[in-house]
Amino acid sequence: MRAFTRHAKRGFTLVELMIVVAIIGVLAALAIFGVRRYLATSKTAEAKNTIGDITRSASAAYERETYSNELLGDGSSSTIAVHELCGSASLVPGTLSRAKKYQPSTADGSDFNSGSTTVGWKCLKFQMTQPIYYAYNYQQGAGSGLSGGDGTGFEASAQGDIDNNAVTSFFARGANIRNGQVVMSTEIFIQNEFE
Repeated sequence: MRAFTRHAKRGFTLVELMIVVAIIGVLAALAIFGVRRYLATSKTAEAKNTIGDITRSASAAYERETYSNELLGDGSSSTIAVHELCGSASLVPGTLSRAKKYQPSTADGSDFNSGSTTVGWKCLKFQMTQPIYYAYNYQQGAGSGLSGGDGTGFEASAQGDIDNNAVTSFFARGANIRNGQVVMSTEIFIQNEFE
């Protein structure tokens, strides 16, 4: 009976404890990597979604029928409605913020509330009021760049440095006008996605 009680009180050996600590260390390292990747992915989702919203707004702006401002005389007709792309918008924010969020101003004439009915963010009817990680831009006539067109389109882009390592992430999507229709690139161009 005495031998049985001696084995019942036996504890863990040093080797067993070291194996458990090593396993916990490996799991912690994997968890840290996974969480960092998850956070980076959630931040880049902002850029991808916003680029999609800007391109949809630009396409919708082109589809609107625009008439010339004219005074019609008795028995006369107006000019034909035309489809036009919005003119280029300014970069918002004007400087790249590194690993920080920027709160866009909602004041008239600033940030996403700048432009006119034919130029800029007001023409696109696009606005962001929530804090953002990236700087956003819209350029009319930029279709000769990433989208491979002839310069008759537009390009929406985002750039930022979400981890403050001096490497900038870049996202862009372009479109061209072909036979009176907006033809968008099939994917968002991504360079240094998690930087």
